[in-house]
Amino acid sequence: MPSIEFHSIVTSDAPAPFVGPVVDTTGSLGTATFSARTLTSLASIPADNIPEFFAARPGAIEQILASQPPAQEVALWWGDLATDSQAALEIASPQLLGNLEGVPYTIRDVSNRTVLEETIVDLTAVVNSDAGRAVQQSARQQLNMLSSISESLAFDRAAPERTLITLDVTGQGKAAIVLGDLSEADYVSFLVPGMFFTIEGQMSYWADAAYTLYCEQQQWLDHFDSQSVFTRNETVATVAWIGYDTPNLTNVGAIDNANQGRDTLADAILGLQALREADQPYISVVAHSYGTTAAMMALSEYDFEIDALAMVGSPGSPARSVDDLHVRGGNVFVGEAAWDPIPNSSYFGADPGTDAFGAKSLGVGGAFDVVMKQPLAGSVGHNDYFTPGTESMRNFALLCIGRSDLVIPEDAPTVQRAVASVDNTQS
Repeated sequence: MPSIEFHSIVTSDAPAPFVGPVVDTTGSLGTATFSARTLTSLASIPADNIPEFFAARPGAIEQILASQPPAQEVALWWGDLATDSQAALEIASPQLLGNLEGVPYTIRDVSNRTVLEETIVDLTAVVNSDAGRAVQQSARQQLNMLSSISESLAFDRAAPERTLITLDVTGQGKAAIVLGDLSEADYVSFLVPGMFFTIEGQMSYWADAAYTLYCEQQQWLDHFDSQSVFTRNETVATVAWIGYDTPNLTNVGAIDNANQGRDTLADAILGLQALREADQPYISVVAHSYGTTAAMMALSEYDFEIDALAMVGSPGSPARSVDDLHVRGGNVFVGEAAWDPIPNSSYFGADPGTDAFGAKSLGVGGAFDVVMKQPLAGSVGHNDYFTPGTESMRNFALLCIGRSDLVIPEDAPTVQRAVASVDNTQS
């Protein structure tokens, strides 16, 4: 990968067609060793020299982010930095701190919001300038993408806090918005999307899905507390994660995007585990479509474990069974909606919905929840799994708070589902 050089968005001649890094073909690829040494160098120079350090190394930020040191090392590095150096880095390199796994989430949120707001201002200037039509159109499209992130970060005072822990303003963009507190939550859920999900088109929808999941999880926890003599006051955090370039019609048949998703999802989970140290949360992944391929690759090819995995609309992966996935207790569930053409395709490898794979069934066809005394809608087709009020969302919520015993299987009759739900809740 070539190194990257930043250029101003507006010049006296012709404005650049987009904000962000521009490829410099004369550079070379940064390695993990380079990244670690660069961070070490930053810790050894005076705070006042940090801006000059980055000015002399225009590709350093991108190289570090492209090949990040282990999150545990980053966390130690950040904790050992002098306060004035931390402050200088926040000003000189918000792009770096906003996306570096191991840096505290509060710092990442502030840094990413800074990049987001400044980029929106610069793009607005391009749109309102006398630049050519093509330049303005490119800036306008990117502005629409970033505006969708900004709008998705808005929340009511009564709603959970939202933080921006990942931001890439280039290309189709990348972002991860957290609902709740990742630093304290007892249960953390990552929502991983599949094909055709873009920041511009689906960030708001994905944040809404994370909000629905957050509310359902918290409602179930409150219900369990009300039925118990012990009040736990447990909390949740959900992550609307679009941290890789999801495929479109031109590349959905290739594995390249899944490789990227594998790596960035693994980095995100390892970063969380590094920051939480001895206070580890219950971590779940809810993956959809092509995202299930990336998730299974991360959970089979990286050395870390999570507590639960739910997959819907999966085209398969190289992992051949639940035993290949680093999920504690084989806590893996698969749902397949009626008229969804993607499951059973085995396009990218073993189909997780087969008996041979060993996953458990997750009902998505609709039922009546006698515990909450409400009907649960069924999901139909490939994109209906995250609709509020569906059986799939109810099952996701329970799985993500450690109550997989209450997940209703797809093949259970409605009456048996209801009875099992009541019996399990009261036990």
